Amino acid sequence: MSASGSVSAGADSRLVADIGGTNARFALLSEQGELYHERVLACADYPGLVAAIEAYLDTAPAAQPRQAILAVATATVSDTISLTNHAWSFSIAETRARLGFERLSCINDFTALALSLPHLSATELRQIGGGSAKPASAIALLGAGTGLGVSGLLYTPQGWFPLQGEGGHISYGPLSAREQAVWTVINRRTGHVSAERLLSGQGLVNIYQALRELDDPAADDLQQPALITERGLQDQCVLCAETLALFCAALGTVAGNLALTLGAQGGVYIGGGIVPRLGTYFDSSAFRHRFEQRGRFTAYLQTIPVYIITAATPALRGAAQAFDPFYADIGWSSRAC
Repeated sequence: MSASGSVSAGADSRLVADIGGTNARFALLSEQGELYHERVLACADYPGLVAAIEAYLDTAPAAQPRQAILAVATATVSDTISLTNHAWSFSIAETRARLGFERLSCINDFTALALSLPHLSATELRQIGGGSAKPASAIALLGAGTGLGVSGLLYTPQGWFPLQGEGGHISYGPLSAREQAVWTVINRRTGHVSAERLLSGQGLVNIYQALRELDDPAADDLQQPALITERGLQDQCVLCAETLALFCAALGTVAGNLALTLGAQGGVYIGGGIVPRLGTYFDSSAFRHRFEQRGRFTAYLQTIPVYIITAATPALRGAAQAFDPFYADIGWSSRAC
């Protein structure tokens, strides 16, 4: 049940969170497995994770949760968690002790999003090309927001198992002379052009600024992804329009590569905050063409469906799934002795 519903907020409620580079989303999970009291806090409003959790729990209708799972926008390979695109850094063990949890686990945010995929309804997805997904086949997931998240699901006899990786930081390879020129500018500024350097909020700025340097240094010095997107969608700015076109094409390249790598006959899912905001523009962009064009494997990719995730807070729903003992080892945990 969603936050708008009525649930029993017993003492055994658990905390779930989706901690990104811009926003921290929180919810409680009832004894019946229902999410409630969903809230979104701006990361910039709090000095650290503990302060944000305390602020959220101060408004919660239930007793102090004893367990928590946090989906975080970074790798979870040790006790120390440092967000890739925000200044927050914390120790899982120290945070658990300070907040009085019996158990505190961290998983990658796109691992949590992947866990939500089998539970999304058809009304929470929008298909972009391809045929039908093949049952029990690998599923790919990626999404551009503050950063670029990548994950997937592999089918096992016990259920779907999620991948934990950092595929957003693969090296990006340009496929046209124009992309090569943009790549060269970004590489000079950053030292390495990962996929995230193009496919994220900052990536939109990076592409725009590279085009501005190449074509029109006197153009507006735009630094806001939302403004670049708005002007591009409304054809108010030539550079903004080309920025969106290059963004969609590059996302098609990366998505197609991921589909080939995983053999994602179960479909490719796109999350994150940027693509859903592009609406029907994305449908007619170069995304699908670039997704499919792989020479001898073009026909292979043409059959794979791509789905835009339109659900609200799906990563919270995925984090709730991670309480299942089947997923006990996918993250980094701290428990009270």
